Amino acid sequence: MAKKALAADRQKIGHYAFIAGIVVAIIVALIPQIRGDPSTWVLVILGVIVGWVNIKAKEITEFLVAALVLLISFGMTALTLASLHTTLGVMWGNVITFVAPAAIIVAIKAVYVLAEK
Repeated sequence: MAKKALAADRQKIGHYAFIAGIVVAIIVALIPQIRGDPSTWVLVILGVIVGWVNIKAKEITEFLVAALVLLISFGMTALTLASLHTTLGVMWGNVITFVAPAAIIVAIKAVYVLAEK
C-alpha cells in the first residue's frame, strides 16, 4: 500500500515538473530580463526530474522517439520561428533546453533496462 502511495506521489511530482517546465520556458521567453544561466538551470533541473520520475519503462521508446523528433527538428524550426519573432525562437529553444535532459535521463534508463536483460 505504501508503494502505491509513493508511486502516485512520484507521478504527481513528475506531472507538476512537466507543467512547470513548459510554463517556465514560456515565461522566460516572454520576459527577456530573466533570460540567462539561472533560468536555463531551472529548465535543465526540471527536465531531469521529468526524465527521472515521470517516464516509466513501458513509455521509454515512445518518449525517446518524441524527444528525438523535437531535438532534430529544433534547427530548422528555430530558424523559422526566429524569423517570425525572436520570442518564438527563444521559447522553442527553452522547450528544447527542458526536453534534452529528460531525453538523456530516459536514454540512460533504456540502456540500463537493456543491460538487465
